[in-house]
Amino acid sequence: MGCSRAIGQLGPLKCKTHRVRVVGLVVAVLVALAPLPVAQAAPAGCPGQQAPPPPPAREETSTPSPLPWPAEAVGGPALGGCGDVGPPAPATVTAASYVLADLDTGAVLAARAPHARERPASTLKILTSLVVVDRLNPDAVVEGTASDLRVDGSKAGIGPGGHYTVRQLMAALLLSSGNDAAEALARALGGDAAAVAAMTATAARYGALDTRPATPSGLDGPGMASSAYDLAVLFRIALTKPLFASTIGTRMIAFPGYGDKPGFMLGNNDRFVPSYAGAIAAKSGFTDAARHTLVATAQRGNRRLIVALMRGEQHPVSMVAQASALLDLGFATPPSAATVGTLVDRAPAPPISAPVPAAPVAAPGAPPTAPGWTLWAGVGAVLAGVVAALTWRRSRR
Repeated sequence: MGCSRAIGQLGPLKCKTHRVRVVGLVVAVLVALAPLPVAQAAPAGCPGQQAPPPPPAREETSTPSPLPWPAEAVGGPALGGCGDVGPPAPATVTAASYVLADLDTGAVLAARAPHARERPASTLKILTSLVVVDRLNPDAVVEGTASDLRVDGSKAGIGPGGHYTVRQLMAALLLSSGNDAAEALARALGGDAAAVAAMTATAARYGALDTRPATPSGLDGPGMASSAYDLAVLFRIALTKPLFASTIGTRMIAFPGYGDKPGFMLGNNDRFVPSYAGAIAAKSGFTDAARHTLVATAQRGNRRLIVALMRGEQHPVSMVAQASALLDLGFATPPSAATVGTLVDRAPAPPISAPVPAAPVAAPGAPPTAPGWTLWAGVGAVLAGVVAALTWRRSRR
């Protein structure tokens, strides 16, 4: 029975009810056809760990945006954890973040905030070394300059008029953590900017996506960042390079002088290797902003482990003792025990996602179509048709 007849027979109430039902049907169609809200993925990474914590270093004259978190935690989902991952660390380990892994297989045994971004200090020289061994002839000669004398922080003893092979500068870089050697090597690479660009590309190539170098030496600079995970990745790769491995394992070498300064014996200032049984190599770092950092490797039997620690303190327990405690934990863990992730040796492949449907192609000269506009236009047409039908029936009363 039409609405016009209902007015005469059953009164306006039934007519109104009929119209409400029609409108309700239209609303139901709208709801059914409307796209559901898309759930937004939770941000990757941990709050407060995307950039090194304050206070900034005096060298950080600007504040670049933090490095973006990758879509998936590099090395495995468990390594996206914000705190301790895997077996608990000994109570003596107070460093803000660490990674303990098998040097040969790359299996991560335990970690704490492994991808937290921290300032690396001189452990960044591991990355500098990777660039050097990949791009420079070890027998090429680099001349010292007066600017080498003015470099901040630790210096090996490079000066104007001195002539140094890349091989000798690598020793100065790794054994005495010479910031002057880093600057000399950067000159050989084309200057600081070119060296930092090469370091950035090398870190990305090896999957160290938390790392943004700002200086060749590891001295603090705007945006400087790395992570315990990245330092373990880079040190593991560096040890596969013969020049790096042989250099960092050296305890003392003859080093050239300059001007009227005679040559001298350059010693390794690392404190870990002499103190830990089975130690292979280590690299430490310190700045006021970064605090203490350390990467070390050791071997027992056929098993070799690597540990990287960041933002640590020397008191109440030294960094060497903290690294030793973690390595002891690793060697006490059976090789068959469950692991929490893997150290990569190349950039991870982009995550696979569902293809996004292509937008409809508009006719020439037509205005741009907003996403979902066509759907709503169709629904609007349905609604207009219903309203027109109701109007036509009313006109026949």
